[in-house]
Amino acid sequence: MSSAIHSSIERDAPRTQENRAELVQRILRAVSEEGAFEPQPGLHLFRISCPTKPVHVVQEPALCVIAQGSKEVLLGTKRYRYDSAHYLLTSVGLPVTARIVEASEKEPYLGLRLDLDTSLITSVMIEAARPQSRGDLDLNAMNVSPLDEELLDAVVRLVRLLDSPAEYRVLAPLVTREIIYRLLMGEQGDRLRHLVVAGGPSHRIARAIELLRKSFDQPLRIEHMAREIGMSVSSFHHHFKSVTAMSPLQFQKKLRLHEARRLMLGEDLDAARAGFQVGYEDASHFSRDYKRLFGEPPLRDVEQLREAARG
Repeated sequence: MSSAIHSSIERDAPRTQENRAELVQRILRAVSEEGAFEPQPGLHLFRISCPTKPVHVVQEPALCVIAQGSKEVLLGTKRYRYDSAHYLLTSVGLPVTARIVEASEKEPYLGLRLDLDTSLITSVMIEAARPQSRGDLDLNAMNVSPLDEELLDAVVRLVRLLDSPAEYRVLAPLVTREIIYRLLMGEQGDRLRHLVVAGGPSHRIARAIELLRKSFDQPLRIEHMAREIGMSVSSFHHHFKSVTAMSPLQFQKKLRLHEARRLMLGEDLDAARAGFQVGYEDASHFSRDYKRLFGEPPLRDVEQLREAARG
């Protein structure tokens, strides 16, 4: 753990230090082996004992909290690094590149991800009478903020419930509502609000992202999509890049390449068929884009992933 994180923890209130220590112990107890686990639907726990190479994933709307270690996430050209003193919030599904920065056998990276449901966010926002945001801001769909004492406490109580599946079924929905409430009332509250309030640019871009994810294998018709969500083409481009840090075409390309990789790994398709299935008409164009994103040509990349999985 870096000295900066150590000094930050030393300045924390005793309650925060206790909660950090408890979160470490509870994740260690819940996850005895290396890897990623989902002990309850929508709650993911991670234990990694060494820094990792960049991994390309599609990040769903979620709250990410680190108990120990640190992580870096790249969204388009924007880089986000966070640790046990910060949380990362993602408000729409995004293709990102992530890597574990700090981890060791003695102090493994320990983290959790809580998936967020937009209908639940809307319900909590209405019940809490969340105040209006400060103007119709351009809000990117991902950011890092300090993890305050009350939010950390709620996260620890959620993980604590894993010890009793019966209690988890009854109490976890209540604690999850509290977590969403504290996110709404915190400095990233506007990010969640813009996602679920109909009519605003962020809500419209969220709709566009959903359309892209459902039809990423089809030709991208910007004019049609802008009209579908009620925006001009120029406004659509501006707000899409503000939210996702990518152009619509870059976003679609990443979705296609992620799906092609999954098809080759999970369904044993060759590169030509995988590329064609996700919307590429030219195999050489697919291979160039694939290598640009993943660092290796399709066949070599898939072989390396399979070798790594075999240990």
